[in-house]
Amino acid sequence: MADDFREVRYDDTAEAPVIRGEANVDASAPAVAPQGGDGMGCHAGAGEMEKAARMAGKSEILDQYAKDYPQGPHDKPQSMCPAFGSLRVGLRMRRTATVLSGSACCVYGLTFVSHFYGARRSVGYVPFNSETLVTGKLFEDIREAVHDMADPERYDAIVVTNLCVPTASGVPLRLLPNEINGVRIVGIDVPGFGIPTHAEAKDVLAGAMLNYARREVEAGPVQAPVSGKSDRPTVTLLGEMFPADPLGIGGMLAPLGLAAGPVVPCREWRELYSALDSQVVAAIHPFYTAAIREFEAAGRTIVGSAPVGHDGTAAWLAAIGAAYGVGADKIAAAQNAFLPAIKAGLAANPIKGTITLSGYEGSELLVARLLIESGAEVPYVGSACPKTKWSAPDIDWLEARGVKIKFRASLEDDCAAMEAIKPDLAIGTTPVVQKGKELGIPSLYFTNLISARPLMGPAGAGSLGQVVNAAMANKGRMDHMREFFAGVGEGDTAGIWEGAPNLRPDFRAAHQKKLDKAARAAQAEQMI
Repeated sequence: MADDFREVRYDDTAEAPVIRGEANVDASAPAVAPQGGDGMGCHAGAGEMEKAARMAGKSEILDQYAKDYPQGPHDKPQSMCPAFGSLRVGLRMRRTATVLSGSACCVYGLTFVSHFYGARRSVGYVPFNSETLVTGKLFEDIREAVHDMADPERYDAIVVTNLCVPTASGVPLRLLPNEINGVRIVGIDVPGFGIPTHAEAKDVLAGAMLNYARREVEAGPVQAPVSGKSDRPTVTLLGEMFPADPLGIGGMLAPLGLAAGPVVPCREWRELYSALDSQVVAAIHPFYTAAIREFEAAGRTIVGSAPVGHDGTAAWLAAIGAAYGVGADKIAAAQNAFLPAIKAGLAANPIKGTITLSGYEGSELLVARLLIESGAEVPYVGSACPKTKWSAPDIDWLEARGVKIKFRASLEDDCAAMEAIKPDLAIGTTPVVQKGKELGIPSLYFTNLISARPLMGPAGAGSLGQVVNAAMANKGRMDHMREFFAGVGEGDTAGIWEGAPNLRPDFRAAHQKKLDKAARAAQAEQMI
């Protein structure tokens, strides 16, 4: 019977060369076992998981992530899992399937929050246990899953994402075939110990798809977009934005003889070809490093900042016009057509007050510009995203007006700025808003209440005034609520009580003595 054994192969993956772990690992260092071997989760911490991933052959991708998304001082996500960003990009694309490989708890959390934010598609999941993880069977299961799913009638692409444990264990998605039955296979690693924020994870998938599409274009003719090809040169818009903003940008480009191209991340695969076809790319969100690398490899010109506010719109139209070689008269005509309306919109919706601003979307600098031109004082802007050279126009403009900008800002940075400045309004992430309200400071959640509004051109000029002024007008109500609830839910009264809590200071004192003794012992051990 042994002579009759035949291996069943789906593709030529078995012939691909396998990268071994790093040869220059310090032999004196203790061996690091693959993490998550119990199949349940990532228990060892980011440092140990990264070490394991490098030993498993993932050094190249981790080095690239470290270069694209430099960490520190904000060196870990303080919001949701970063893979949520790439998951949302895939789920928003038509005819694109998404498969996750990771611990069950991670996959559950990611799918839950994706549906909470409006996803209406199933998410594929390839489960594993300690045996399939350490023996390599998990990769075989992933390969079988994508072969089963690869139906060209339903999908243009399948995105397979390694979460922390499979990445740390070296599951080699690069060995998956590039294409099955005409369906593209895109494999990415999005570990929490390699990608600082979910905003940058959007760039990981956008960059991987652009790389695939660019190689398709280089190989020969590709499909035209469903909407057809523009009769004017286009400007690709890089970064997610309010749906009305691309339309407004298109209107501002028309006097230059230009049109707005696709928005990257795209909504369908064919749009990637159109995005690459634009000679100029507007880095509305400047942290899309991997995507910009693909555009530059295609020979495209990158322009930073955005048409936000009076000064931003004037500078952006001039920069786009110069990139396309548009005459000075046309640039001036476009500026004259829109700048008066923007100035009028700002004047009609003035904002008076001091505002601290923080977030993780990547558009924080643009919002700060708009608030300042509306009349607000913005002494502090914090962004969880990194500083890039495409941020320079906005940095220069803001710093010239005395704004302190903190890139890779941590929650502690944002809260410290709010507590020190005591603004009339704090705009920030959920924990910043929570802290602000505890202090009696009117606060607004950046993602849902600020970035979910038009910001560009005339439409954006008056979009923030109403919500910001309404929030600042609630200061009196905030003070009343703070006085009413003073002391509730703090210290010993935290939780729900029918009567006064039964305090036992003797227990607390005894426990504190044990902690102090342990601390002294640890200190003495360090001194030996």
